[in-house]
Amino acid sequence: MLLELTLCCHRRNPLPCSCVSVPGTMSVFRSGLLVLTAPLSALSLRLVPILASASRIVEDTLYIHLQPGLSLTGSSQPGSTYVPATPEVYSLINKLYADADTHSHLDVRVLLTNIRNQSLTQQSLSSVQNLSHPPEVILTDFQTSDGGQYNPVKQRLERYATSCYSCRPNLISVLLYPDYEPMMDQSELPPWEPGLDGGALRSYSDVVVGGTFDRLHNAHKILLSACCLLAENRLLVGVSDKDLLENKTLKELIQPYEQRVEKLCEFLVDVKPSLRYDIVPLVDPYGPSITDPDLECIVVSEETRKGGVAVNKKRLENGLSELALHEILLVKDLRHGENEEEKISSSSIRQRLLGTLLQPPQKGPAQPSRPYVIGLTGGTGSGKSSIARHLERLGAFLIDVDKLGHEAYAPGGPAYEQVAEEFGEDILNEDGTINRKILGAKVFGNQERLKCLTDIVWPVIAKMTKRQLNEAADQGKVVCVLDVAVLLEAGWTDMVHEVWMASVPEKEALRRIVARDGLSEEAARNRLQSQLSNAQRVKQSHVVLCTLWEPEATQKQVEKAWALLQQRIGQD
Repeated sequence: MLLELTLCCHRRNPLPCSCVSVPGTMSVFRSGLLVLTAPLSALSLRLVPILASASRIVEDTLYIHLQPGLSLTGSSQPGSTYVPATPEVYSLINKLYADADTHSHLDVRVLLTNIRNQSLTQQSLSSVQNLSHPPEVILTDFQTSDGGQYNPVKQRLERYATSCYSCRPNLISVLLYPDYEPMMDQSELPPWEPGLDGGALRSYSDVVVGGTFDRLHNAHKILLSACCLLAENRLLVGVSDKDLLENKTLKELIQPYEQRVEKLCEFLVDVKPSLRYDIVPLVDPYGPSITDPDLECIVVSEETRKGGVAVNKKRLENGLSELALHEILLVKDLRHGENEEEKISSSSIRQRLLGTLLQPPQKGPAQPSRPYVIGLTGGTGSGKSSIARHLERLGAFLIDVDKLGHEAYAPGGPAYEQVAEEFGEDILNEDGTINRKILGAKVFGNQERLKCLTDIVWPVIAKMTKRQLNEAADQGKVVCVLDVAVLLEAGWTDMVHEVWMASVPEKEALRRIVARDGLSEEAARNRLQSQLSNAQRVKQSHVVLCTLWEPEATQKQVEKAWALLQQRIGQD
């Protein structure tokens, strides 16, 4: 289904602005607009300290407006002018996003409204562009010796910003200079002249690009900015979904399609609202790129160039013209860790989510604050037991609920007689113990009989678990971990403060089950399919851990999760 964006769906009404100077002590603002005025030759050297200064002031969305050569001194009020879309400007935008990746809390968006190809620079600028997060503070790299509260430079900056973009009321302006240290004095640099920056980038009417676009990051923004600079009329974006996600690392942590599209829309309409955006789900590698006759260019990365070549082959087979291939370089991730990709990637971001709090816990009215109870769950072969042992070594009081289940079935146990009576004496071994394999065969695939069994056993196990939790409270235990496979299926989340999930990809779980239990692959797959899927568990989990990699990697995840837990519960 085609999703066409309309500006009215994504824009707020512009807000009035009053000029208020920044107080002596810097505040932190949720959104800001950084107006960069230095010549391009100087900006490249100054970006790192400028972004570092801005990151101390803005805590979330940082819009960046490029206006090289803008003067905020003199008697006349400056206005926004077009910046030609040259290779130098394109390179600077790429460097902005790459340098900004150090500041992980910032959502940087380089605005492209005033950056145009030469053929389009005669078009008039719109009066005011609405932004999805109207700036609360205006920042600039402009150098001035006057840092007074009523500096006319600040007033011109505020008027300039509000003539271009919607801003919050009571706008504050901040001159970053001299907080950042430029590499050389601006007066020593030659004035920036658009004609000296080389030829303009080639433009195309309709451009296409594809990707997963999970947890939109700065490498995505470089890719999308290239698309926006190249496109004159329309950008067609294919967003991977369904089967195309199957082989992704930690696919269960990929944001839902609708959420990815929403973030993508917001970014695109912010950076270049003049384009028409068509966003479609991709369920095969090609999508509409091989059938749309209006497309002229496809944007690819070093990794996906082969895919672009394949698209052109299919287009020729369909009687369509080949697309121009515009290739962008991968961006190195200077923060990448063990088992993470060296480039900036969504899979690395998902790995960094392991052990963190994915959604806030909701304390029930009857839940005591101590002990703080973690419900640890996971499917067969997920490595749940190894995580439980790590947590126990870190100081958690471990309650093996699965073991309590075995005790409930044992002769003399609270569920023994009722289970034997319900399912017949043929489930008993010669020594009177319940043969769990025979019992399992009677209920496997039979939902009615399975429910009959769980209705007997689960209330008994829950009662035994609560008894042990009360004993832990009497002993003054701070954190208890319930190691329980059926935590979610049994509806026992009311006994815990947080749900932690152990996970591995299905392929790895199958391998482990076959090796551990001697089952055939088909039998192992049937066992997995009878349980909740990883995706179903993730939706109900507060913390996710993955045991796919070496044991040391699992240990680091658990230690990270434990340290963050201590911060949350605040040891008294």
